Amino acid sequence: MGGRDRLVTVAERRVADPLPDGIEGADRRPVAGGSAWGGFRWFWALSVALPLAFLALFFAWPVLALLATGFTEGGSFSLAGLPEVFGDSRTWGVIAQTLAQASLGTALSVLLGIPAAFVLYRLEFPGRGLLRGLATVPFVLPTVVVGVAFMALIGPGAPLAWLGLDRSLAAIVLALAFFNVTVVARTVGGFWAQLDPRPEQAARMLGASPARAWRTVTLPALAPAIASAAALVFLFCATSFGVVLVLGGRTFSNIETEIYRLAVDFLDLRGAAVLSLAQFAIVAAVLVVSARLRHRRERAIGMRFELHGRPSSRPIRAVRAHLPAIIVFAATSLLLHALPILTLVARSLRGPDGAFTLVNYAHLIAPPESSALTGTVVEAILLSFGAALAATAIALPLGVLVALVVSRRPRGRLLRRGTRLFDGVVMLPLGVSAVTLGFGLLLTMNRPLGIGFDLRTSLVLIPIPQALVALPLVVRTLLPPLQGVDPRLRDAAAMLGASPGRVLATIDLPMLGRSAGLALGFAFATSLGEFGATAFLVRPGAQTLPVAIAALIGRQGAENYGMALAAAVVLGLLTAGVMLLAERWRGEVTGEW
Repeated sequence: MGGRDRLVTVAERRVADPLPDGIEGADRRPVAGGSAWGGFRWFWALSVALPLAFLALFFAWPVLALLATGFTEGGSFSLAGLPEVFGDSRTWGVIAQTLAQASLGTALSVLLGIPAAFVLYRLEFPGRGLLRGLATVPFVLPTVVVGVAFMALIGPGAPLAWLGLDRSLAAIVLALAFFNVTVVARTVGGFWAQLDPRPEQAARMLGASPARAWRTVTLPALAPAIASAAALVFLFCATSFGVVLVLGGRTFSNIETEIYRLAVDFLDLRGAAVLSLAQFAIVAAVLVVSARLRHRRERAIGMRFELHGRPSSRPIRAVRAHLPAIIVFAATSLLLHALPILTLVARSLRGPDGAFTLVNYAHLIAPPESSALTGTVVEAILLSFGAALAATAIALPLGVLVALVVSRRPRGRLLRRGTRLFDGVVMLPLGVSAVTLGFGLLLTMNRPLGIGFDLRTSLVLIPIPQALVALPLVVRTLLPPLQGVDPRLRDAAAMLGASPGRVLATIDLPMLGRSAGLALGFAFATSLGEFGATAFLVRPGAQTLPVAIAALIGRQGAENYGMALAAAVVLGLLTAGVMLLAERWRGEVTGEW
């Protein structure tokens, strides 16, 4: 047995054996620093400073610089843009559409996600691990891929065109649910797996039916996780860009696409900046609610561990009473997830005459003269892979530092509030318009901080917004195993003489390893499919694959449409492959997101 293993084993025994009575207060503290921050203060300061510096330079500064353009006129401060934008009835119509799409998308995702959580996290069946991995894929698929898939399914000439859902709110809501059912399933399912099964068993023994026991006992216990998942899904739905841009067209807009329209079509940066204020207000409110709900969920888990220890709940065998949940999950998987993707693949293999052909894929390698591409798809793939690797190399180390800090449980109230604030700040990039971020980077990255060249003309800038978007997902993936560590284990290790660095190396870092593969997969797949900000940073002849797909969709002609379908299939296969590999590398982690 190695030194690390011996230390962990002894520490676990020390945790299991309580200290003698009378050892309290200062006498109970570890001499080597087993508290939340004990001793290793330079490391914790660096862990906070590096992510904040990255966010300040590449997120706060660009966003604030763009917002400043909304309050300047002729070089001086002016509020003239506020009544101009908010006095327009179209603005309030767009805000109403944004709230409607987010509310309906959240409701549908929750209704379909709870049965999925039950099937994937509570039922025992062969291949459950593989199915969990497959269920993760929809969330990380690029928005342009999903938008093109639903267009292939319900658009003009599509198999379900007769439903009349093209350019409709219903199509957008279905596409949003496509992504976010996974979020609900993982959030609620991870919490569900940690519930003590005894209260529900007691209700059954007292004569309650399975449905009634679930409704009166389990559902109230799941409420913190459901509410937390709903808040997070609402945030994702309210800030959706690619799906609304592809499926909504000129008929339906949300705040994201309206900012894009004002900035690109009308070059109205002031109007776009002012409209961003409405989005910030929505995002800030949702982030506050989400943080509070997540804190309640984590506190509920912690209290349950303190009272009962880690639950011994195990997956159960399916019985007839579980059939409704199984049917809903199967229908969701087949109709909502599989059908659009299979339709996309099938239509990418057919020409304008309906005959089977590989010409759409051949055109990706040798584009015709009428193509909207400025290069080949192979070049776009190489650029996308390079940018995604660079973004992952930035997001993963920063995410590890943030997760280590946020997972701590400081004794002081001020430190606890500071930790929660730090966590909320890191989450902000998820809720800010990608368009706002992209334009902000264009405004500020002209030789920033005295750098001798213009970053806006360099491909170096492309991974930056991708890393910003990936960072919160990395943190949320790494946190569950760290939060599952009993703080007394660190205290016991420190009391046995382990230095703060050794405590990190022997207890925290091995726990991080359980989810590091999944975090890497999320970072890479998210960066690979990022579209909103990247669309403003690429240059002619240097398109990423999502930008190339959007260019093909926006150009008339059967050849461009066929190439868009084929390119979407290629991008979907790449992201799906990355996530399936990441799921295979991961360890068994009880908490999810």
